[in-house]
Amino acid sequence: MTDVTQILSRIEKGDPTGTSELLPLVYEELRALARQRLTHEKPGQTLQATALVHETYLRLVGGQNSTTWDSRAHFFGAAAEAMRRILVDQARRKASKKRGGAVDRIDGLNELVIAGPAIDPMEMLELDEALKEFEAVDPVRAQVVKLHYLSGFTLAETAEAMGVSSATVKRHWVFSRSWLARRMQTGHS
Repeated sequence: MTDVTQILSRIEKGDPTGTSELLPLVYEELRALARQRLTHEKPGQTLQATALVHETYLRLVGGQNSTTWDSRAHFFGAAAEAMRRILVDQARRKASKKRGGAVDRIDGLNELVIAGPAIDPMEMLELDEALKEFEAVDPVRAQVVKLHYLSGFTLAETAEAMGVSSATVKRHWVFSRSWLARRMQTGHS
């Protein structure tokens, strides 16, 4: 069991010192994950990597969190998911009519899913909607998308985190990418 996993276990048991010990161990990795997530955002993004890390950390270990962390990979997978949700929430705020978000739907999201260029707020909302729909029909493959595409894990790291073979993850990734691209191009699966 790694230091991170041990500290996460102590936090779950209510150890007040665990939170302060965890941050120095995971901070740089969370910043790298945040920077990776923000590279997919449009230029001019007002949210900085540091702010994204702090918000993510508060969501994961602050307050009334009752999540049981199975491993380091589980924690970082959850961190990537929390970052995605924070960015989606920000995209919703930007896209609201109050903030001038009455924008026409932007097509060309096949490239978004396949190559991951900068995502504008409307595209982020569409990706979030498609991923939620995909997770409802295929949670295992949706987890591959979250770990590989959203968390920036390599396919090998994704396989390790999920406890399956790399070949299985590759097959899941190819299928998932195709499913999401079709869903985002047509508006339905």
